[in-house]
Amino acid sequence: MALRLEQLRYFATVAEEGQITRASRKLHIAQPALSQAIAQLEADLGIELLERHPRGVALTPAGDSFLEKARIALAASDDAALTAEALARAASRVLQVGFIGPPPMLNAPELFAAFAVANPDSELSFRELPFPTDPTGSWLGEVDVAFCHPPAQDAGVLVKAVRPEARAVVVPREHRIAGQREVGAEDLLGETFIGYHPDVQRSWASFHSLDDLRGGPPEHLTDDRVSTPAEMLKGIAERRAITTVPASDAGIIEGALRGIVAIRVRDADPFVLSLLWRADHGNPMVDSLIDFARALADRPSGEPT
Repeated sequence: MALRLEQLRYFATVAEEGQITRASRKLHIAQPALSQAIAQLEADLGIELLERHPRGVALTPAGDSFLEKARIALAASDDAALTAEALARAASRVLQVGFIGPPPMLNAPELFAAFAVANPDSELSFRELPFPTDPTGSWLGEVDVAFCHPPAQDAGVLVKAVRPEARAVVVPREHRIAGQREVGAEDLLGETFIGYHPDVQRSWASFHSLDDLRGGPPEHLTDDRVSTPAEMLKGIAERRAITTVPASDAGIIEGALRGIVAIRVRDADPFVLSLLWRADHGNPMVDSLIDFARALADRPSGEPT
């Protein structure tokens, strides 16, 4: 029996969402068409995968077992497609760099400028990424390398630190601490922080909310479910909450959003802006960029680029 990947993706989405209605919105297909596709899959397999009830659907024991295999097949298909795209970029001498927050040419110009000068026949392509989700290897799949504070590590993901950056908090100009050049973390722990989408890696999001200094999540979080830098900036611009970001990012935000100020947090461990890439990336230009990052890191302080 030949199953189509489309069928597996439909089934996996319905199982994860727990409702045909929510799954149809996520898949951007009509609800009757999705219901028919699931019914056809069950008929093809000769087993019932889902139990229907008034509030949605639930996996049958057979459906639970089948979901595990469907996810493996979908992940393999997605990985093969991403590998093909990476190989095509390598053949065209394109290096796609993912980033979170400001573009890397703004906060790491020396690294990417040095790479561009040394590789005049190559093209740097920058792509903004959503906040990291699990697994990190899959989150990295659509780019060759990413520049950001590193998310959770996977066995197949490599990291090269570029530089540490102080944590800085971004607050409205009318905030009680807005006139200070720096602030202690203790003054911030009881504030309302931006709420992140549950799919965003908890360890990554919590670092921005000072959970490592508080010993747990903030008592006050917004109802936001932010998963992108743009959504986070919206919450900040509307004066609903605060968050911490790398100091260079904070300076750019301060300049871009009227009425927002950036203040360094003096007693918090720094962000570590880093390059991350999959060990099986398939693009030799990644190795060249990492070599430049190592050379910059080893350069004595004050030595010109």
